[in-house]
Amino acid sequence: MPTFRYEAMDSSGKTVKREVAARSTDEAVSKIRSEGLFPTRVKEVAEKKAKTKAGPSRAKGKTKAKKKKGGGITIGGASKKSVNTFTRQFSTLIDAGVPVVQGLNILYEQLKPGALKNILGAVSDDVEGGSSLSEALAAHPRTFDFLYTNMVRAGEAGGVLDIVLQRLADFREKAAKLKKRVVGAMIYPVAVMTFASLIVIGIILFIIPEFIEMFEELEVALPLPTLILMRVTELTGKYWYLLPGIPVGIFAIYKIIRATPVGRFGVDWLKFRIPIFGVLLRKTAIARFTRTFGTLIASGVPILEALAITRDTCGNATLVKALNKVRESIREGESISEPLGDSNICEDMVVSMIGVGEETGNLDTMLEKVADAYDEDVDVMVEGLTSLMEPIMIIGLGLIVGGIVISIFLPLIELMSAM
Repeated sequence: MPTFRYEAMDSSGKTVKREVAARSTDEAVSKIRSEGLFPTRVKEVAEKKAKTKAGPSRAKGKTKAKKKKGGGITIGGASKKSVNTFTRQFSTLIDAGVPVVQGLNILYEQLKPGALKNILGAVSDDVEGGSSLSEALAAHPRTFDFLYTNMVRAGEAGGVLDIVLQRLADFREKAAKLKKRVVGAMIYPVAVMTFASLIVIGIILFIIPEFIEMFEELEVALPLPTLILMRVTELTGKYWYLLPGIPVGIFAIYKIIRATPVGRFGVDWLKFRIPIFGVLLRKTAIARFTRTFGTLIASGVPILEALAITRDTCGNATLVKALNKVRESIREGESISEPLGDSNICEDMVVSMIGVGEETGNLDTMLEKVADAYDEDVDVMVEGLTSLMEPIMIIGLGLIVGGIVISIFLPLIELMSAM
């Protein structure tokens, strides 16, 4: 009978490492749970030992197979879209009763040559060699992130890998859809502002110098707006080669500030307080936090571990600080909603719904509802901002061009008046 080595948590939260004999992983999980333990990792060791004792010719054949499947040079990770598709297809195969290795091999054969095919080949080789699926996936962090591998590990431990993969596929698709909406809404204003900036720079570099030369020949007394425009034109013409470095410099300064914990917290704190856009960023962060946390809890991940994973994947330092306080509160036997409300990041409605979820035992359901509600709010805000951006940009561009035109024509008007 195969032997399984496992890690589990007892009722006090301590980690237990033991071995158990069972015919299958499901039977091993059942035996572990019957002892009052919550399994977090179950791995078969008997099969791995048997493979080690295999003859030289068989080992050689395995090496060739591994080289064939896991071969190829992979730079970076696979695209998120291809990983989402793989997760959905893999969950369908596992749900249909297909073994993990066979499912990986089926998807491997269907893929076109590329990064994901190489990675899946390596994952399949590792699983065949005795590693768990989560361990094999964790070896490729650029493709399968911390959240992904931990959810898979929870699914393996609980014997519900098919359900976890389905939830993971849903989660990734919704997160990608939300990101696509926000990024798509920003493309239009950024493109317009870039084009407008190029037009203004062209006017300053090629048109205004002609007027300045004319004013100098006529020896006209220039008003203040025209003098300011002349100074800007002079500096722009003299240091034009520095213009491309301005956005690069701003980006570099931003990265340097975010490299320190204090700077990262300050930047993220300011992001939530930018007029209009701060509300959008906050709602997006809360939607991601609640969906991640709810998906982990629904997948059977212990609440403290789920909070740690959510904290490490939320991407905002102010939210990280709030979640650290929530974890400390839970360790002391208190609720989630109270410290979350004290952080002033989540609205009262979110805190109330999480509190109701705790009391009724439906925390994962409430978190999913909060995420859905905030996703809809983000949709409405993105559409509203997109509609509002167009007139704002037109007015802003009109003021800039109008200011340039007025600064040029003021001396001409005074000259005509004098004549």
